[in-house]
Amino acid sequence: MKAIQTLKEEHRLIERAIAALEKAAKRLAASEEMRPAFFLNAALFIRKYADGCHHHKEEDLLFTAMAAAGMPLDGGPLAVMLSEHVQGREHTAAMQAAAEAWEKGDQNARSVVAHNALGYARLLVYHIQREDGILYPMAEKAIQGQELIALQAAFDQAVAAELEAGIHEKYLALVEVLEKESIRKIA
Repeated sequence: MKAIQTLKEEHRLIERAIAALEKAAKRLAASEEMRPAFFLNAALFIRKYADGCHHHKEEDLLFTAMAAAGMPLDGGPLAVMLSEHVQGREHTAAMQAAAEAWEKGDQNARSVVAHNALGYARLLVYHIQREDGILYPMAEKAIQGQELIALQAAFDQAVAAELEAGIHEKYLALVEVLEKESIRKIA
């Protein structure tokens, strides 16, 4: 299913961002110098790309189609995935708020940033594995016929809008910056 392939490709970029975030958070937790701006940029990527683009397509398109095919949204795998999306948003909001406080001089906020960045990274690594290995194959079996055609049309429309807005290029560039900064020593 082309829609699933799109989601998996987005997962690969999200995984790159998670790896950079985890490296930076571990450095921060080890009292190495990092910039608060790194974590603010990571939160921007998560909010706008991982949540705004990717989770939007999952929640509003794929999960809705799976629910229409008979999978409950309030129990089972879809409820777990939705709950984890909420947990990810909570980690991101806490990381961003702490990074903003740190940027304003609150050095105690550094540990809150590291804690939530690592919490987000751990959550998403397993979340993506379950989506790729369990949920998406379930979707491919459950969504058939006209529902599949409608789902793919909705995905095509969403992706076309993202491409027209340059979203993928913008956030690919941001991930590349995060990757470089996650390993760069600050003098």
